[in-house]
Amino acid sequence: MNELRQSSEGENSSRFAFLQGPLLARWAPIPLRLIVGYGFMEHGFAKLSKGPENFAAILHALSVPAPHFMAWLTILTELIGGLAVLLGAFVPLVSLPMAVLLFVAIFSVHLPYGFSSIKLMSVTAGRAQFGPPGYECNLLYLACNLLYLACLAGLVFGGSGPMAIDEHLRKKL
Repeated sequence: MNELRQSSEGENSSRFAFLQGPLLARWAPIPLRLIVGYGFMEHGFAKLSKGPENFAAILHALSVPAPHFMAWLTILTELIGGLAVLLGAFVPLVSLPMAVLLFVAIFSVHLPYGFSSIKLMSVTAGRAQFGPPGYECNLLYLACNLLYLACLAGLVFGGSGPMAIDEHLRKKL
C-alpha cells in the first residue's frame, strides 16, 4: 500500500513539476502586479470621471480634513501608484500610500455601517427608500482591500518579478 502511494505521489510530482520551483516563483508577481495595478487605476479613473468634486463631497461627509486636497491626493495615488505597480516600478515606495488608502477605506467606509446589506428606511409614493448598505455587501469590498494589501506586501517583500522596471534598475545598478 505504501509503495502504491509513493509511486502515485511520484507520478503527480513529475506531472506537475513545472508548477514548482524557481521558474514559477519568478513569474508569480506578474499576475499580482496586473490585478493590483489595474484595480487601483480603475478606482482612480472612476473617481476622476465622476468628478473629483463629487468624491470631495463624500470625503467631506466622512469628516475627512481638507476634502478637496485629499480627493485629489487619493485619485493621484490610485492612478500613479496603480501604474507604478502595473509596470513594476518603485513598488516598495508606492505601496505605502496605497496601503494607507486601503486602511482608510476599511475603517472609515466599510466597517461603520453594520452587517445588514439592505436598510429599508421608508416607503414613499410606492417606492422604497434605502439607507446606506451594511458590511454584509461591504465584506466583499473589505476582502478585496485585504487582498490588495496582501498582494502589495507580497510584491514589496518578494519583489516585482520579471518584466518590471524595478528588476531592470536592479540589474543596471
